[in-house]
Amino acid sequence: MGCCGSSEQKQREWKPLEDRSCTDIPWLIIFTLFCIGMACIAGFSISTGAASRLISGYDSYGNTCGQKNEKIEGVELSGRDQTDNKYVFFLDPCNIDILNRKIKSMALCVSRCPDRELKTYTDVKKFALQNGSELCSYDIPVFKYPSHGERSKKCPKLPVPPSKSLPVFHRCTPVDISCYAQFAEAFVTFVSDNNMLHRVIAGVMASKEIIMGLCVLALVLSIILMVVIRYISVVLVWMLTALVVLGSLGGTGVLWWLYVDHRMNLTDQTGTTPTPQQQLATGNVQALLVYAVIATVFTVILLLLLFFMRKRVALTITLFHVAGKVFTHLPLLALQPFWTFLSLMLFWVSWLGVFLFLGTTGSPVQSEETGLVEFRMSGPLQYMVWYHAVGLIWISQFILACQQMTVAGAVVTYYFTRNKSQLPITPIVSSMLRLARYHLGTVAKGSFIITLVEIPRLILTYIHNQLKGKENAFARCMLKACICCLWCLKKCLTYLNQNAYTATAINSTSFCTSACDAFVILVENALRVATINTVGDFVLFLGKVLIVSCTAFVGVLSLNYQQDYTVWVLPLLIVCLFSWLVAHCFLSVFEIVVDVLFLCFAVDTKHNDGSPGREFYMDKALMEFVENSKKMAGRDRAGADGDGREMKIHSLTSII
Repeated sequence: MGCCGSSEQKQREWKPLEDRSCTDIPWLIIFTLFCIGMACIAGFSISTGAASRLISGYDSYGNTCGQKNEKIEGVELSGRDQTDNKYVFFLDPCNIDILNRKIKSMALCVSRCPDRELKTYTDVKKFALQNGSELCSYDIPVFKYPSHGERSKKCPKLPVPPSKSLPVFHRCTPVDISCYAQFAEAFVTFVSDNNMLHRVIAGVMASKEIIMGLCVLALVLSIILMVVIRYISVVLVWMLTALVVLGSLGGTGVLWWLYVDHRMNLTDQTGTTPTPQQQLATGNVQALLVYAVIATVFTVILLLLLFFMRKRVALTITLFHVAGKVFTHLPLLALQPFWTFLSLMLFWVSWLGVFLFLGTTGSPVQSEETGLVEFRMSGPLQYMVWYHAVGLIWISQFILACQQMTVAGAVVTYYFTRNKSQLPITPIVSSMLRLARYHLGTVAKGSFIITLVEIPRLILTYIHNQLKGKENAFARCMLKACICCLWCLKKCLTYLNQNAYTATAINSTSFCTSACDAFVILVENALRVATINTVGDFVLFLGKVLIVSCTAFVGVLSLNYQQDYTVWVLPLLIVCLFSWLVAHCFLSVFEIVVDVLFLCFAVDTKHNDGSPGREFYMDKALMEFVENSKKMAGRDRAGADGDGREMKIHSLTSII
């Protein structure tokens, strides 16, 4: 289970093993037991009646609507037969507590939601007599609605808005959404303008076909870009390099020009008594000098880095080219984001359902302030919510890690198969089966490590949000620094985990052994890693921007063609957000492929040299890159030897 003292063989062949063995079995057992605990929590919440209370709803006296109820000790109006009263009606549905995210209103079980506006208590009485749906508290007779002394507390707030029940959850909700304007105003300021809100919603509903079409367009563009990017990667990379160089040189030149110009203007004003403006100008000149020097140093370092790393930029281009080939040979890779998204959505929906069940689980407790009944968990049961929250993070990370391992296994199979015609019919399916049979424990361990970092980061973020405006500057700075450090640590561990999964796909070794092997390879190729992660990530970022820009451009043309769409803001925002998410999902798979190819390439060049018996596994494009690198290195050595011989001859001549 630990990361030390591995009993695995020290000398391993860096190639896919035909004889695979199960890895990190104890962690698979731990993860299985954890999932069983999650299932027990779900079963407990359902068996204790939380599911029925969530779906059917309950009133403020602890009675579940639509069924017979047992008496609650100390609550007079509990234990009622609510079989005919299937809907929950709130006396003041617009009184929403934003901080606690709940409706601060008495709730009753009624047989029918009011379908028209009731302006007086006489109207409430008539509605109850006609429909048999009593909208005031159970202890107030219907005929006393207009005159009862506590009608302001135990009867609905006037006027009663017309409402309808939700399709699944039997709650009476107002038909007019302006009732929730105050609640929505906390999130979107312009919602308070009811006309604007209706215009925006009308625009979204009217353009729903265009929105769906543009989302499909973003999906198609993402798939096309993954295949085509190998042809445009050269242009993108060198365009990026040229823009960075020109921007650095231009910025440095502008700073020096501003410094010289301000310096000359300041020199012309010398000889007089310094005024506050001249003192300010002197400070500006000094600041410009500092900025110009810093920009010059940065530009020089950047140019040197680009000069010495130009070969590694060529490696990035070659890897992008080969990654495009991988997608042509393994087209099912393009479906990986679909399966991952579908798995995450199914898990999140089920997790949310159990979480809502837990919110209505527990024993009925009567509030001392209001006298209303709420269901709360007490004792050890209240820790189930924390267990459930940890499950959200761990299982989500587990699903993402399964995608990384599946992609890594398929790409490793592609790379280490010299004859591509001998590839399995479906390398993706074969990789999934290998993952399910051998490496689920490794994935569980890697995802748990990410969970250990993510939990304190989320806790600190929650504390920071809760204490916003209350803590001092030092505490706020320390919290942000801790959150930032944990975020950076998570990113580093995620990258190392991904390479550990690749090493596991190659060697069938445990997580810790694979992580150590991958770390050694990455350290030995640190400059190459830095180049790929900077240049490659920026190229993929440009690809995302390209997809969003094209989708937004087509959206503007489409909405402009339909003149009845008066509000474009929200439809375009929805389209741009969805297109960015789609592009990110697909290009993140492309990024994983590039990283896996690089680790395979680094291992291949370390343990093979192209000689008989130690032939390379790499693609022809990578082979050409290696040959060109060897030729350039040979010319450099030859030049160095020539210079050395000339220096020796010169020194001998001087001695003679």
